[in-house]
Amino acid sequence: MYAYKGVSPSGKAVSGTRDAESPKVLRQALRKDGVLVTSFNLSKGGTAAKAANAKKGGLGKEVDLGNLFGGVKKIEIAVFTRQLATLLKAGIPLAEALGALVDQQTNVRLKAPLVDVRTSVNEGSALADAMAKHGKLFDELFISMVRAGEIAGNLDEVLGRLADFLESSQKLKSKVSSAMIYPVLMVVVGTIIMSILMIKVVPQITSMFTSQGKVLPLNTRMLIWTAGVLGSYWLFIALGIIGSYLLFAKWKSSTAGKETWHRFVLKLPVLGQLVRTINVTRFARTLGTMLQSGVPMLRALDTAKMIMANVILQSAVENAKKAVTEGESLAVTLRKSGQFPPTMIHMIAVGERAGQLEQMLERVSNTYDLEIDTKLSRFTALLEPLMLVGMGGAVSFIVFSILQPIMDLGSITGK
Repeated sequence: MYAYKGVSPSGKAVSGTRDAESPKVLRQALRKDGVLVTSFNLSKGGTAAKAANAKKGGLGKEVDLGNLFGGVKKIEIAVFTRQLATLLKAGIPLAEALGALVDQQTNVRLKAPLVDVRTSVNEGSALADAMAKHGKLFDELFISMVRAGEIAGNLDEVLGRLADFLESSQKLKSKVSSAMIYPVLMVVVGTIIMSILMIKVVPQITSMFTSQGKVLPLNTRMLIWTAGVLGSYWLFIALGIIGSYLLFAKWKSSTAGKETWHRFVLKLPVLGQLVRTINVTRFARTLGTMLQSGVPMLRALDTAKMIMANVILQSAVENAKKAVTEGESLAVTLRKSGQFPPTMIHMIAVGERAGQLEQMLERVSNTYDLEIDTKLSRFTALLEPLMLVGMGGAVSFIVFSILQPIMDLGSITGK
């Protein structure tokens, strides 16, 4: 990707960005458009592209679009992988297929690396090696599978499996994110409402009770004291909450803290089962996909281990890897850890005996995908009433604490 400046046939200065395999190809392509190149810089969506974009010429709008929406989404990588697999299955050479996909890209943050990948492939590099230069876009799982596909000569099939894997992973992530939107929104809105009530509304209403000098009920005095503390020290309380969160995050990121926290999460009644199932599904899908693509078992276990977000489960897989290196069965070593569901262990054992471990792992991931839906529904069904009861109880306490002195005052006046 080059950012260039030149002169149009009418003598007007022009600038923009354009992809080309070399400066010579760039000059030839622009000459066909009637543009005489005066200067150019190699650009990968960085400073040179931004400078060219400032001139609003050529493909400057495209650069704007890429910068506007930030980085590259996983779904874009999945779409690219699916399209590349389709073109290769149709018999189109790899370099030509990459060129076609580069031409249709609109996100410059993806287009620029793909141009570099295409150039490296044209120069004789393997596709895996070319992609490995862009680790932020193509992770170790992606590179390992592509390399295995190139060695085995079934790159199109491997890319198809990889696209399936990426799409399934995005669906799982979307399920979890969608299930957590409502509870998080309830917590945020509830906290804001309660803060406004306690800091602004309650002090104004209870001020007339305190001015009368009468003995108020215990719950009303507690409400007045709480509102006073929140109203006077809300900034210190907010800073304390933020500081506590930062300290907790720092502790959780340490080796000992992360292990303790992850072990605690797995022991929680409903949430722990959900977290375990999500991680097990990721592990089974990743391992099965890599083994089907021809990746060696030990390397596949290494990558599948890193896919999981729980260090306790990662440690169990690491121990299983060591045992497999010594010739033990994967199912037996996973069973010894006590961290994986018995159903999964049984299915893996059957797959190992039948020589169909890859297919069995795929069935495991599909089975637990359905179970995740059930557990997510159960978790949200349990969490929503608890949150409503908590918020309703807090509001009821405030209302009752305000109304009780008013009713007591009315009964005294009636006598």
